[in-house]
Amino acid sequence: MSEKAAQLKAFERLLTIMDELREQCPWDKKQTMESLRHLTIEEVYELGDAILDNDLNEVKKELGDVLLHIVFYSKIGSETNDFDIADVCNSICDKLISRHPHIYGDVVVKDEAEVKRNWEQLKLKEGKSSVLEGVPKSLPAVVKASRIQEKVAGVGFDWERPEQVFEKVEEEIAELKAEILKGDQDAIESEFGDVMFSMINYARFLKVNPENALERTNKKFIKRFQYLESKAKYLDKSLKDMTLSEMDVFWEEAKLL
Repeated sequence: MSEKAAQLKAFERLLTIMDELREQCPWDKKQTMESLRHLTIEEVYELGDAILDNDLNEVKKELGDVLLHIVFYSKIGSETNDFDIADVCNSICDKLISRHPHIYGDVVVKDEAEVKRNWEQLKLKEGKSSVLEGVPKSLPAVVKASRIQEKVAGVGFDWERPEQVFEKVEEEIAELKAEILKGDQDAIESEFGDVMFSMINYARFLKVNPENALERTNKKFIKRFQYLESKAKYLDKSLKDMTLSEMDVFWEEAKLL
């Protein structure tokens, strides 16, 4: 059996199991697109965690969970005669062919950046009134800011050099400091958002994914703080009773691990 034949057989097995569960399992029979939505979001976050941890075995498992949800939604869609898994597959195939005229047409591109620009222009030709229509409203703010900046850059609304972006960061920080001195909380929040937005934009020029970078810092902080907690417990001390100087000793130890 060829590799592709084995892959198709495995996918057919999943479709068969989904049919059986939808017919026979009390829980699966009850599910709707709305009831699955929050579970799907959770699965995608778990996949993201596995990718950041570089745990490929866990990535494989989480990809399976996400694939199950895609098949589940398609099964529900087929029950109302709106769409099925074939429609889902054909839809994305048609989109990929349409959006890659440099592969399936006679368009010539010189690099990745030009592919991205063409992608956004093609989306506008397909009827979208704004390049930002494709940014989901429910995305986390950091991810949303990153996607907004990528999309507008794709149609030429962008800085020319990284130094210009960093100057913008410094400008926004100066404006934040000014509002802090004035004490206007609403203005402080607004300027703080501008600082974050400009930092996220600068990350793009540094080829850094801001969401991944922040999550790496989160994980690093958690690891060090839990080391601090374990040391305090070993000494039979409560963190709230320790001085900052005492805690800093263990914090510096944790940084060496």
